[in-house]
Amino acid sequence: MVDSAGLEVSPVRFGHRPWAGCALGYDQPCPSLSWRLLKAPEGWKQEEAEVEITDHHGRVSVHRLHVADQICLSWPGEPLESRESAAVRVRVAGQDGIWSPWSVTARVECGLLSNQDWSGCPVSPSDPVGREDPAPVLSRRFTVEGTCAKARIHLTAGGLFVAYLDGQRIGQDQLCPGWTDYRHRINALTYDLTDALTPGSHRLDVLLGNGWYRGHLGWQRLTDFYGDRLWLMAQLEWFDSRGEQVLSGDDQWTWHPSPVSSNDLYDGECRDMRIPLLEARGVVRPVQLLPMPHTSIRPQEAPPARIIRCVPGQKIITTPSGRTVVDFGQNVAGWVRMVVRGGRPGGRLQLRHAEVLDHGELALKPLRQAKATDEYILSGTANEVVEPMFTQHGFRYVQVEGLDPDVDVKAGDFQACLVSAVMEPTASFICSDDRLNRLFENVRWSTMDNFITVPTDCPQRDERLGWTGDIAMFAPSALELFDADAFLSSWLTDVANSQAADGGIPLVVPDVLDGPRLTCGWGDAAVLVPWALYRATGDEAVLRRFLPMMDRFVDGVQALTCRGLWQGGFQFGDWLDPDAPADQPMKSKADPDVVATAFAAHSAALVAQAHACLGQKDQEQHYRSLADGMAQGFRDEYVSPNGRILSDCPSVYSFALDWNLLETDRQRQGAGERLADLVRASGFRISTGFLGTPFICQALTISGHADLAVRLVLQDHCPSWLYQVDMGATTVWERWDSMLPDGSINPNGMTSFNHYALGSVVSWLIQGLIGLRMDAAGWRKVTVAPLIIPQLSFAELRLVTPYGPVNFSWRRQDSSATVSMYLSLPVGVSANLVLPGGVSGRCDHGDYSWILPDPNAKPTRQTQIRTIRDLIDVPDLLADLIRALLAIDSPSYRGSQADLSFCAAAKPWLDAPVGELPQVASQQGFLPDTGAIESAVVGFLQRHGLAPAGQAKNQDFDQ
Repeated sequence: MVDSAGLEVSPVRFGHRPWAGCALGYDQPCPSLSWRLLKAPEGWKQEEAEVEITDHHGRVSVHRLHVADQICLSWPGEPLESRESAAVRVRVAGQDGIWSPWSVTARVECGLLSNQDWSGCPVSPSDPVGREDPAPVLSRRFTVEGTCAKARIHLTAGGLFVAYLDGQRIGQDQLCPGWTDYRHRINALTYDLTDALTPGSHRLDVLLGNGWYRGHLGWQRLTDFYGDRLWLMAQLEWFDSRGEQVLSGDDQWTWHPSPVSSNDLYDGECRDMRIPLLEARGVVRPVQLLPMPHTSIRPQEAPPARIIRCVPGQKIITTPSGRTVVDFGQNVAGWVRMVVRGGRPGGRLQLRHAEVLDHGELALKPLRQAKATDEYILSGTANEVVEPMFTQHGFRYVQVEGLDPDVDVKAGDFQACLVSAVMEPTASFICSDDRLNRLFENVRWSTMDNFITVPTDCPQRDERLGWTGDIAMFAPSALELFDADAFLSSWLTDVANSQAADGGIPLVVPDVLDGPRLTCGWGDAAVLVPWALYRATGDEAVLRRFLPMMDRFVDGVQALTCRGLWQGGFQFGDWLDPDAPADQPMKSKADPDVVATAFAAHSAALVAQAHACLGQKDQEQHYRSLADGMAQGFRDEYVSPNGRILSDCPSVYSFALDWNLLETDRQRQGAGERLADLVRASGFRISTGFLGTPFICQALTISGHADLAVRLVLQDHCPSWLYQVDMGATTVWERWDSMLPDGSINPNGMTSFNHYALGSVVSWLIQGLIGLRMDAAGWRKVTVAPLIIPQLSFAELRLVTPYGPVNFSWRRQDSSATVSMYLSLPVGVSANLVLPGGVSGRCDHGDYSWILPDPNAKPTRQTQIRTIRDLIDVPDLLADLIRALLAIDSPSYRGSQADLSFCAAAKPWLDAPVGELPQVASQQGFLPDTGAIESAVVGFLQRHGLAPAGQAKNQDFDQ
C-alpha cells in the first residue's frame, strides 16, 4: 500500500482562469474546478477528493467526489448568483484512503451575470462628441461614510475606457473592454476598491476612447461600425456605515473634454501634455442617459490585455536622410513609453512606428493606410514621460521627430511596451542550434503580439482582424505555447454567435467583412479550434458548449457535397503557397476541390470523435458515416491505387497522411514516398501555404521520413523557417519572403512581418523533434519518442500541462558514445517510452534518467548509394556536389538557389543510377555549359568512390 504522507495539493483553479488565489468577476455560476498534485509518493494515484465550499454567508459544505482525475471537474455546490462569492479548498486520497492536507483556499466571485443586474443607465456626453474630437472624461463624485467593508466596481463601455479613482488608475488592464462582437455581447470588468474607499469624498473619472467600437476597422477604413456615440456603464457597490451603497449611471455624472485630442487604434494618439489628464477646463457639462443596450453585457471571460513586458531601446540609428530612429531589437505589439529630457514647452513630439527598415529608412509601405503615429505637445517639464492609452502599434523601429536638434536622444529613454492578453507561458524549448531557439521564440512573440483581445492576423497594418483560417491552423501550437484556453474560448463564443443557419462562419471574427460563408480551412475553425481547445485542456465542457456549432458547420458542408466531394465555390485554398504569383496568393499548387474535400472529411471525423468523447453514440455514428463517405469520395476521385493524389504537391499528401484519408497500405506507402520525393525535389525548401504547412513535418514523420522533416526545418535558404531567422526576424512573417534575400521588402501590398500562422512548426518541434506527443486529451497520456539527430548535441523541453510541468531533455555524451536523458512527469500524467537502444515501457509521475547508446555514434552505418535519391538523402554528399557545381561558375548553378536547381532537375530521375548523375546535372546535355557541369560531377563521383555510368555502381558511403 502506498504511503500517502507527503501529499501536497495546489489551490484550485476556477474554469480556465489563471492559477491564482482569486477569480474576481467570474462569468459563470458554476465554475469548473481543477487542481494539481504538487507532491505525491511514487505509485500514488488519486481515488477520491473532498471539496469544501464556504459561501458568501459563511456556510460550509463538503462534497466528496469519487474521481481519479483532477482537471475541469463540475462544480459540486449550489450555483452562484451575481456578486456571490465562495471560498474553496480541496483534499485528496489515494488507494489507502488516507487524506492529504487541505489545499490553500482559493476564492471565486461572480460579476454581474445579467443585464438586469445593472441598476443604472449608460451615460454619454450630452453634446455630440465625434470620432475626431478629444476623448471625453466622464466624472462622478460620491461620499463614503465610515469604514468601507467591501467595494466592487463593474465597468464597460461603448468604446474603450480607462478609469481613475481620485486620480489613481483603477487596475492594470489595457484597451478595455476588449473587442468582442458588440452586436451580440460586450465584456464587463470588475475591480476590488475596498482598500481605496476611505471615509470622505471621492471622484470617479473615466476616459473614453474610440477603439474598435467606432474607430477605423480594416483596410476599408470602416468607422462607427458599432455606433457613433461613446457611452459608459459604471456601477460601484460598497458597504459603509450606512449599509449597502450603489453608484450607477444617473444624471449626477458630468463630462468634459480631455487633452487626448485624437485617438485611433490604427492611426495613433495625440495628447497635449501641458494639460493634466483629468483636469476640467471651463464648465463641466451634463451627460445624457441612454437606453440599456440590447446586446448582452457579461463578465469578461478572456484574460485582460496588460503590459506584459517592456523592451528597452537597444540603439539609436541615424538614417541616410538624417532622421533619428530607435531600434528595440524586437518586433512588438503595443506602444512606446518615452522619457523626454529637454523637451521645449509647446514642442510637438512625433513617434512613428514600423516593423522594418527599407534602405535604411523607416518602412511605412507595409502599414498601408495605418498612420501608426503618436504625437505629444510637450509641457517642457524635466524627465517628462509620454505614453498613449487608446492605440496600439506593431513595430521594432520608432522614428523620433519634433525634438530640438540639441536634445540628446538616448536608447535608454525608450521602452517598447508589449500589450497582450495575460496568459501563462506553457512551453520552453532550447537546443544546441541557436537558430531553432530563435525560431521558437519568434513564434512565441508573434503569438503574444497577436493575442491582445482576439487572435488577429497581424498587429501593425490597416487590418488586425480575427481571421479564422489563421487560428484554425495555429490553435494547437498556441495552446502548447500559452495557457490560451479562456482567450480562445471567449473568441469562439463570437464565432458561434456569428454562425449562419447554413453552418457558415465569417472569414473574420468579429465580423466586419462580408458575413458568414462556408469555406474550407477558414470555416473549419468552427471545428478545429474547439477540438484543439478540448485536446489541450481535457475539458469536456468545451465540447458540450461548442458542439452545436461544430455540427452545424459539418452539416452545412455535407449539404454542398455530391458523392462525398466538396467541389466549386469560393475557396482561399492553400493560401500563400510560395510558388503562387505574389499578387495571386490563392493560386496554389493544390487543387481547391482536393483541399476542400480533405478538410470536409477531417472535420467530420473530428466531430464524430467529439460526440464519442461525450458518449453520444448515435451522433458519433452519424458523423463517422459522413466522414467515411467523404474520405471514400476523396479516394475515388483524387487518389490512385498507388497513392498518387491529384495536384501532386506536398500539401495534399500531408492532408491525406495526417488525417488517415487513405485506405490501403499501398496507398499510404505510395503517398509517403511521393511526399518525400517532392520534398527532395524542392531542395528541402518549404513549398506549402497556410493550410499545408502545419501538417507537412508530421506527415513526413509518420510516413517514415523524419530525417527529411529535420532537413526541411533546418533549411536556411528561402523559402524556409530559418531563412527568416537568418534575415534577422524576431517574429514570424506572413510570407516566406516578406523580406527578399537582398534585404528589400517584398513589393506586394500584403506583407506583414508579424503573422503567427506559419509558426505552427513549433508543434512539430515539441511532438516530432523532442518527441513529446499527446496521446490523451489534456496530456494525461503521452508518448516520449525523441529524434536524436546528428545536427544537435542537446535538446530540452518544458511543457506545462493541466496537471503540471513535463520536463524532457537529452544530451549527447561524445566521450562515451552515449546519450543521457531526463524525464519528469507530474502526478496524473503517464508516459509511453520509445527511446534509443530499444528501450520502451510505461511510467507514471516521477523523475527518470537514462544513459543510452547514441544512435548517431561512430562507427557510422554505411548507406548504399545506388540512385540519385540515395545521394540526395545524404546531406554531406549533396552539399559537396553543390560546391562542385558552384565552383565552375555555371549560370545554371549559382548562389543560394544552386541546390534547388539541381534537385528540381533531378526530380524525374530520382530512381536513376547514381552513375547517371553527370547527365542529370546537365539536364541530359541541354544546359549550355554541359561539358563543364559533367566534368565537375564526374570529379565529384570519383572523389567519393561513386562510379560514373558504365563503371561499377552501388558504392557504400559512410553516414
